[in-house]
Amino acid sequence: MRFHVVHAHPVETSFNRALFEAVLDQARKGGHEVDALDLYAEEFDPRLSRLERLNYHDTTLNRTDAVDVYAERLLRAEVLIFVHPIWNYGFPAMLKGYFDRIFLPGVSFVMDGSGDRGIPRANFTHIKHVMFVTTYGGNRWRTWLMGDPPRRVVKRWGWATFRTPKPPDYVALYDMNNGTPESRAAFVQLVRQKVSAIQ
Repeated sequence: MRFHVVHAHPVETSFNRALFEAVLDQARKGGHEVDALDLYAEEFDPRLSRLERLNYHDTTLNRTDAVDVYAERLLRAEVLIFVHPIWNYGFPAMLKGYFDRIFLPGVSFVMDGSGDRGIPRANFTHIKHVMFVTTYGGNRWRTWLMGDPPRRVVKRWGWATFRTPKPPDYVALYDMNNGTPESRAAFVQLVRQKVSAIQ
């Protein structure tokens, strides 16, 4: 299968980077074709420009050269895996900007109607499986009190966006800063198991 693995963390020595490398390694061991995208390493610009916003609903104009290269990679994928931290109970700005700029009409959805009106219909019919692999500084209890917004977004927006048979997998390590080498190693192994189970 064609895996597209998207990573959003600025530090190449981070535990999150180690998770990204583990996902890539496990997917390759499974014989899958892997397209790795490190948003920071590729210096992706997460800012939606004025012109991009003005042309957002015009599918003849919204895929600029800067956007098209990323859109094409998405449209080739059969499996999507996002590896990123949770900061301030949300996605990093880099990843949020990626969603804002690349998940466009004609890419992630199409409008059944004209212009910016009508009903959006998911366009990712080629994607069979989606997974988010993430780490939290906060513990599970404190995150639960906050409503765990990222998990809810993935399970609701993610399923509506990707329309896979099941909601996206959400594989999260909470309270990472107080973890032990053993708990981190166990999480890496869990992530590997989840990736190897994808058929």
